[in-house]
Amino acid sequence: MAQKIHQGRNVKRFREMLGIKQEVLAFDLGEEWNQKKISLLEQKDLIEDPLLAKIAEVLKIPVEAFQNFDEEQAVNLISCTFSDQSMFNNKVEIQNINPIETILKLHEEKIALYERMLKEKDEMMERMEQLIGK
Repeated sequence: MAQKIHQGRNVKRFREMLGIKQEVLAFDLGEEWNQKKISLLEQKDLIEDPLLAKIAEVLKIPVEAFQNFDEEQAVNLISCTFSDQSMFNNKVEIQNINPIETILKLHEEKIALYERMLKEKDEMMERMEQLIGK
């Protein structure tokens, strides 16, 4: 038996992932909405298509995300994708980035820029002195 997609729970999941509170979603949906109504909506298995379309528009998420997202399938996909064996098979390379080296490289780039600016300043000063001297 196929597991049924719980659209209300999906609205809640995506709303939370976006960091949007129920009160804010209610405000964006219009005057007839409040936090309590959003809470009740998020408990519904099915949400009417026009309302789901309005929620999708407000959250800037495709309607299909609410209609098709299945957390169990997503977790299964993630666990299969990132298991030790699949990482080996997919030839995932792990890079160790040393933060000190990164900082030193940025520091060297800043020093080079500063030295270039000082050189340009010295050249401008020399030109100015030549112009004044003439």
